[in-house]
Amino acid sequence: QVRLVESGGGLVQPGGSLKLSCAASGIVFSVRNIHWYRQAPGKQRELVASITTVGNTNYAESVKGRFTISRDNPKNTVYLQMNSLKPEDTAVYYCKTLGPSGDLWGQGTQVTVSS
Repeated sequence: QVRLVESGGGLVQPGGSLKLSCAASGIVFSVRNIHWYRQAPGKQRELVASITTVGNTNYAESVKGRFTISRDNPKNTVYLQMNSLKPEDTAVYYCKTLGPSGDLWGQGTQVTVSS
């Protein structure tokens, strides 16, 4: 079964850190570009970070310098290290890649940044 599963979300105080994981099954991550998106309540889903098959990365301006996307191909896992978190980072975070039938999304993991 082709599946992406996010984990690592939770409640964190402003200025804190979280590390999200996106684990893939049924596909080989090493030959795929991976993207992290987030969706806050009442807002559309937005692209946060991307990593290519060769490790090139790109970030939304709002998270640049605070978030780091990385991949561990032997573990078939992509990470999103989130530092200096702000309340506006609160959202459900999703990973995405291109699956056999088009875009393949995980179920999402909730990140809440609040005092």
